[in-house]
Amino acid sequence: MELNIIIDDYSMNLNVPDDYIASSEASFARLDAGMDEGIQLGQEWVAEPNALQRCQAAANRLLSALESHNEGLAMLSAGYILNRREGTQRVVIDNNGDPSRTTFE
Repeated sequence: MELNIIIDDYSMNLNVPDDYIASSEASFARLDAGMDEGIQLGQEWVAEPNALQRCQAAANRLLSALESHNEGLAMLSAGYILNRREGTQRVVIDNNGDPSRTTFE
């Protein structure tokens, strides 16, 4: 699967193989288990994040991974988004410190 990532004026496509997504379900479940405890979404603490908020948090991690050239975390974050938001082809990541403004198409 391919995820188009847009950050400000920058756009890139990240190819996440279907077999990677299928083999990463245990990792995605661990991410969900951690988020069950709540997440920091920008300056707001969300005690019970919904599916959209979880993917916004994953997109924020994806942004950090791209900035630090952490390919493993980038793949995991993108795979999580593709797996948990079925049909997503694009993520527009807010780069101004407010992950709740990140959108998915």
